[in-house]
Amino acid sequence: MQNIKTTMAGNVWKMLVSVGDTVIKGQEIAILESMKMEIPIESTVSGTVRNVVRAEGDFVDEGEVLVELDD
Repeated sequence: MQNIKTTMAGNVWKMLVSVGDTVIKGQEIAILESMKMEIPIESTVSGTVRNVVRAEGDFVDEGEVLVELDD
């Protein structure tokens, strides 16, 4: 299992994946809003979404898990 983590603190503005989706390395999986800027979060690995840990509207700190992937 691989975890996709946030690269900065902010609010989860939009989740772009759901459980069961297949993602590829470099694909945008979420968009954070921080200081009125939209920050895309990209997958660092390829896999299938096992769990979406954070929901739209949640506040996250840098390094928190957004999505769990199965290899």
